[in-house]
Amino acid sequence: MSRQKTAPEQVPAHLYGLNRWTRGVVIAFVFLFAAFIIGPLLWLVINATKDQANVYQSFGFWFSGPFKLFDNIAALGQDISGAGVFVDWLKNTLLYAVIGAIGATLLSALAGYGFSRYRFRGSNALFFLVMATLLVPITSIALPLFLVYAKVGLVNSIWGMILPSMVSVVGIVLMRTFIDASVPNDLIEAARLDGASELAIFIRIALPLSIPGLLTVFLLTVVAVWNNYFLPLVIFSKNSLYPLTVGLSSLSQAAETGSKADLVPILITGGLVTVLPLIVLFLCLERYFRGGMLQGATTG
Repeated sequence: MSRQKTAPEQVPAHLYGLNRWTRGVVIAFVFLFAAFIIGPLLWLVINATKDQANVYQSFGFWFSGPFKLFDNIAALGQDISGAGVFVDWLKNTLLYAVIGAIGATLLSALAGYGFSRYRFRGSNALFFLVMATLLVPITSIALPLFLVYAKVGLVNSIWGMILPSMVSVVGIVLMRTFIDASVPNDLIEAARLDGASELAIFIRIALPLSIPGLLTVFLLTVVAVWNNYFLPLVIFSKNSLYPLTVGLSSLSQAAETGSKADLVPILITGGLVTVLPLIVLFLCLERYFRGGMLQGATTG
């Protein structure tokens, strides 16, 4: 029998010096971690097919008739709770996430390229100052942000959600490290000697070589905006402007009061529909995301 071939990027476990017992413990932890991640998603899929009585009376990780998935999905298009319509929240979230991610990707590319390729007095101090903003909790700036928004008329405005989403400190750091590794200085100097402008160098050389990094920043920003709860909770008071996070929270509050019938399975179905686009997006961009993260992580 021929030996099983190992992929070039995979290293056999025995080369790490791990004995059989240690490998078994590691594999057990891997399975536990996978169950911790997949378990809630599986629970959503199963319970989205039930009515409210079976959600409470049947086993949570097994199906139970009658099959109500399509009825629950149809209910998402109706304002049965008085809190708003799930479809409107989904449209708002798509708008905020896509525009915010495109803006954040472009600004991160510009800032990352500038920090990577231009050196001036205080450039490193400025970069570390930008990184230091990661340590500032959003709750500490909520009140100043709301007061500023009230002054400039951004309360209950979609731009109040989109503009902060266009600033991604993680994206700037990632693009700087990625450009350091993937855009050779010699290539930029050669383009300058040929008479290319700085903007042309950025568009025609730096951006094409940074596509994995750009898509990684785009994916991270989409996820961050999609899951953002605190910012829209502060700036929005109209149900029609809510994203999915705040909308589902209001639906959950309506379900807890018991004033509306059969809201729990609809809430569960809404949670399932909320996470599916992110899963699909990650699967489509996974190879770029992996390459971008590894390239940025291995740059000194």
